[in-house]
Amino acid sequence: MANLIVDGNWAAADVAYRCVDFAAIYPITPSSTMGELADEWSFQHKKNIWGAIPQIIEMQSEGGAAGAMHGALQMGSLATTFTASQGLLLMIPNMYKIAGEQTPFVMHVAARALATHALSIFGDHSDVMSVRSTGFAMLSSHNVQQAHDMAAIAHAATLRARVPFLHFFDGFRTSHEESRLIRIDDDVLREMIPDDLVLANRARGMTPDHPTIRGTAQNPDVFFQGREAANPLYMKTPETVQECMDKFATLTGRKYRLVEYVGDPKAENVIVAMGSACETIEETMAHLPAGLGLIKVHLFRPFPRDAFVAALPKTVKRIAVLDRCKEPGSLGEPLYQDVKTVVGDGAEVFGGRYGLGSKEFKPRDVKAVFENLMRGTLHHNFTVGIEDDLTGLSLKTDPAFAVQDDNFKTAILYGIGSDGTVGAVKNIVKIVGENSDLYPQSYAVYDSKKSGGLTASHIRFSDKPIQSQYLIEVADFISVSNFMIAQRFDVFRGLRAGGTVMINTSMAPDVAFANLPRDAQEHLIRMRARVFFLNANAAAAELGLGNRINTFIMLNFFNLTHVIDPDVAAKSAKIAIEKTYKKKGMEIVQANWAAVDKAAEYLHEYTLPSSVSNFAPDFVPAMTPATPVEIAGTLGEMAAQRGDALPVSRFRVDGEFGAGQYPVGTAKYEKRAISERVATVDLEKCIQCGKCSTLCPHAAIRIKAMTAEQAEAARRDGVIVVPMKTPELGPDMYFTLNISPADCTGCNVCVKNCPVHALSMIAMQDAGDQQKRFDAAQNIPDIPREKLNLNIPKHVELLPHYFEFPGACAGCGETPYIKMMSHLFGDRMVIANATGCSSIYGANLPTTPWTTDANGRGPAWSNSLFEDNAEYGLGMRIALNQKRDTLKGLLFELNIPNVEELFAERDPEKQRKIEENLRAGLEKIDSPRAALARSLVGEIVDKSVWIIGGDGWAYDIGYGGLDHILHSGENVNILVLDTEGYSNTGGQQSKATPFGASMKFAIGGKEHAKKDLGMIAMMSGAYVAQIALGANQAQAIRAFREAAAFPGPSIILAYAPCIAHGFQLQNGVEHQTQLVNTGAWPLYRFDPSLILDGHSPLTMDSNADEVTPLEDFLKTESRFGAARAANPHFDRLVAEAKENNHYRSELKKYIAHFAMMNAPTVKENGEG
Repeated sequence: MANLIVDGNWAAADVAYRCVDFAAIYPITPSSTMGELADEWSFQHKKNIWGAIPQIIEMQSEGGAAGAMHGALQMGSLATTFTASQGLLLMIPNMYKIAGEQTPFVMHVAARALATHALSIFGDHSDVMSVRSTGFAMLSSHNVQQAHDMAAIAHAATLRARVPFLHFFDGFRTSHEESRLIRIDDDVLREMIPDDLVLANRARGMTPDHPTIRGTAQNPDVFFQGREAANPLYMKTPETVQECMDKFATLTGRKYRLVEYVGDPKAENVIVAMGSACETIEETMAHLPAGLGLIKVHLFRPFPRDAFVAALPKTVKRIAVLDRCKEPGSLGEPLYQDVKTVVGDGAEVFGGRYGLGSKEFKPRDVKAVFENLMRGTLHHNFTVGIEDDLTGLSLKTDPAFAVQDDNFKTAILYGIGSDGTVGAVKNIVKIVGENSDLYPQSYAVYDSKKSGGLTASHIRFSDKPIQSQYLIEVADFISVSNFMIAQRFDVFRGLRAGGTVMINTSMAPDVAFANLPRDAQEHLIRMRARVFFLNANAAAAELGLGNRINTFIMLNFFNLTHVIDPDVAAKSAKIAIEKTYKKKGMEIVQANWAAVDKAAEYLHEYTLPSSVSNFAPDFVPAMTPATPVEIAGTLGEMAAQRGDALPVSRFRVDGEFGAGQYPVGTAKYEKRAISERVATVDLEKCIQCGKCSTLCPHAAIRIKAMTAEQAEAARRDGVIVVPMKTPELGPDMYFTLNISPADCTGCNVCVKNCPVHALSMIAMQDAGDQQKRFDAAQNIPDIPREKLNLNIPKHVELLPHYFEFPGACAGCGETPYIKMMSHLFGDRMVIANATGCSSIYGANLPTTPWTTDANGRGPAWSNSLFEDNAEYGLGMRIALNQKRDTLKGLLFELNIPNVEELFAERDPEKQRKIEENLRAGLEKIDSPRAALARSLVGEIVDKSVWIIGGDGWAYDIGYGGLDHILHSGENVNILVLDTEGYSNTGGQQSKATPFGASMKFAIGGKEHAKKDLGMIAMMSGAYVAQIALGANQAQAIRAFREAAAFPGPSIILAYAPCIAHGFQLQNGVEHQTQLVNTGAWPLYRFDPSLILDGHSPLTMDSNADEVTPLEDFLKTESRFGAARAANPHFDRLVAEAKENNHYRSELKKYIAHFAMMNAPTVKENGEG
């Protein structure tokens, strides 16, 4: 049996793949990598244990995956899927069917929180507990090895029991933890799953050779009996599972029980739990007094009553049951209810909750539960791990208590999302695992953003298996990849005395240490730390590696810790580099090899002084001094990485942060300063075109126009102001352009696209007063809207900003569209946003980018789910219509004159004036009906409803709802941010993925054409536009304005470059232009109302034919290069793509011509 270093997702997927014929998959965090692995193995022609290659198919949703599995199962196939959270909920209808038909089947779930008051991508048991009534057996794994072993036991048991199984393990804590695993050999799996069971299952499959009828509709006479007929199967299932566990033990030596007891055989106080918490509880018990016990539940459904009773000590008096979910209104959570039912009055049973949304569960929490049990002070419905000062349910913990194991070597490596630190840690544990007998464990902590957020990778090494399923609090080694991290966060607080610190910075060691916060300096001196400074950025630039510094971090980790011989680590690293980069060319391989050889040359030890530096700074505050107290007290604590300690009362339902509702305009208070290099401008060179501001993905560049009087005031505030070079706003006008270094991500888009090279990149420490100038410039009043020509991109940028400083990837291709849209309509926008990238950078705590203007108006934003966003937005539109209709009726009732004329006005600015006049008039009327009218008078300004989402939503999971609203006739606007794949879940293919692109779930290149959503939408009578901001800004603006003005549904398809495409996003504008010129993404606008005027509804804004050869474009992105390297038939895919592009081009030309030929004759009275 092979000994590997893998994570929990790999552990489960490896067994699942080898035990099935078929898998229907769909991406959802944190389970996605299981499906990705299965797809990759299938592409590599890896075989299952019967010598066949499983077929893997991606569906349009989890509901679709469940339906496909159900169909395969009915044919006698062995099938699986991988899912979590809302995805699991979408499978529930089919789960009831599969269980009701007594069909063998196993699904694997990385258990995750459900979206309630907010979305959480993190782990708990809310999802799996929501399906406990479906009839699925439920088997729980508690660590990475068990995720592997229980997967095998589940696949064996389902065939014997004829009951479907849900195998689950904790999302992230187990799914993403890397540790040592003993892999089960194929022959063991064959022993566990004998051929006779497989053949019997196959024989039950549907066939016209022996036809049956399934899925009948039954009447009251027999339905009840049919449900009860399954009882014998469920009664026997626990015994069947234990038999499989016993056989597994015989074959592997690893023994499991349905429920396992550890601890004192005469314990009076016992905890009952499932999942990774069991490991922490067992580890902690060794450091607590005797007389304690733990029951670890593996089989949750059917609940193994007899096994539980047999495992429970006869001496038990008090039991605490820990559930990792919450069921509001119940008398207790699911595991508690089962235990209470089994135990009855035999002992006191208390239920409690822990770990929701991946909240840490630490040894001190275990101690608190046991101490309260022993003292007899534990109350039912308790919580642990939080401070509940609202309802008083939480247990107090001892903050000084920790489980210390001198046998461990520990490290924490801090980084910024996408800087390579997490990847470096994965390589570190693999290299240690392959070159020693040590047990490694790594676990990374990060937020929902793909890049730009703080990451903390925790590593443990031990010569025995590691049970610690919680974050490291005291580390031997701490690394910081970005100096800003050390300036903002107290990352060295957990350093062990005599420990080692490595800080990456371009500053000289003495300068860098002097710039560390005073508290950090004091702590390092007090701990007698060894401090090393690494200039990995200079090293990477010198070797042609761009900003990829992970190799330098990895090698110097070994150089400083000596966990294994650094020379051995270097040799292994070179082997891994060749495997990883060989397809990209030996130049890249050799550059990375050079990084391995030279890593130590850029590392310098710094001798600590005896005292802190003169003028040592304080920690950079998480939020600016201007932050309102109520925001700083809650969101500021989150931004400072102290949100874990916030009490429940901060989120009370009637408070500012209650019921999932948060204030707008908070991103401006959090200055992240994540880039070491930022943009600066030379206003003497600047031609004031506004292109940089339009294209800036993070709204860190702002332009302002002003009068001479305003310019003088701005100069007094330190703002650099120059005369305007064009007269369109009137004589004697002035201009300024300012950049916020603290909000710049260093993406280089502005520098790359400035037509006169007025912009350049400088080191952050050289930015001087640039931030002060930027902040001061925000006080300059905006130019009144009526003075602007909103067909000109520069003028649009002079409008108020309603979307600023989003935490998107550096150079993101989506955010400029949202920024432009919000400029145009932000003061009256209502937004329904599908889950995905745009919902994460749009509303991922602690701060959010949506903001207001000087009048306090701005977009009202909300997210429901991934799959229902179209319907969600339609509901908003209907509600707004109803409010307007109600207001209209009230105004008629109150005898307000000219009501019809008031509601006929379409100009938003004139509607504002009407609102003011109406409000003033209604104030003079003292009646209940007038008061009701006053509450609705704002609805006279017709709101602009925008439904925003990515292509995964629009082309796949939400397409049914999208189709419905396109045919609804309602005045809604849809913006599809088309990255041609599932960006937020890691880059899986969608139906928007083009021919030949290598994405996850399509490693060898997508075999089918990109879905032409625009052509489909044209058939519904909606307004349709296809835009690419980098290729034509003016066309994008015109499309937005026409869409908003169109009186029915409108849809804009916006091409958005993404890091998943595999090119430097600073070149995003160039890529968009190239793509448009290939004819693969033609720019057009389709307005069906033009037919009535005798005009063609379709306006082509670019040449739909191939101007730039498609092959030239494909060579610029690694998503196509990877497919070319992996797929010998890639040239065929390219040929098919060109043919498809030509076909679609000709079809659009035909539509334009046909529409003109068949335009209705317009009568004099305007009717057709």
